[in-house]
Amino acid sequence: MEPMELTHDGKRLLGRVAKPAGDGPFPAVMVMHSGVGISAFNFDIARQLADRGFIGIATDMYGADIDLTREDDYGAAFQSLLDDPAKLRSRATAWLKAIAARDDVDASRIAAIGYCFGGHCVLELARSGADCRAVVSYHGLLHTSASAQPGTVKAHVAAYCGASDPYAPLEHITALREELAAAGASHTVTIFGDAEHGFTDPDAASHGRPGISYNAIAAKTSWAGTLALLDEVLAP
Repeated sequence: MEPMELTHDGKRLLGRVAKPAGDGPFPAVMVMHSGVGISAFNFDIARQLADRGFIGIATDMYGADIDLTREDDYGAAFQSLLDDPAKLRSRATAWLKAIAARDDVDASRIAAIGYCFGGHCVLELARSGADCRAVVSYHGLLHTSASAQPGTVKAHVAAYCGASDPYAPLEHITALREELAAAGASHTVTIFGDAEHGFTDPDAASHGRPGISYNAIAAKTSWAGTLALLDEVLAP
């Protein structure tokens, strides 16, 4: 995978790009990381997307200088962005604009998917009125300080949620559905009854925290739905 750098608010960000065979321009999919930072999981997802003809770009929201082996470091980066939602939206939007400006990307066909914290990031992109075809949130943080306004959401919003996720409880899921409906946004909200936070991550249990676990049915069903959505909205 080739590197892709971006500077935002004085912070050097380092993402990774997986490209399909050929010259393009191609449709692109942003892959936004969880709270623990950009990882091999994100790179693998980007490669799978490239195999289907999309440019997959794993975006870095924290910075190339963050030590992702230290929970104190990535935890501080995570919290600083949650505490500054305007900066979070600005950084996610900066990635979207940089991707759209690439010569090998069809700027009219971009989508974004995200996991946990990344799910929150893609929802914030949609709420901001970003020019992308779809966003997909997997067990994302659903709260916001700036709800989507009527007529502003351009993307189809898909949220895959766990009914047993302590970080995105059922009342947050209900609030998201009501917010998107009030905004007139095209949306799909799927709730897996026995899924917890992190249900897409086969190594979720390694975190050793209650309420975080892998769920094969939720993981495979949400991925199949995502591919169907991307094939539809990113078609020429």
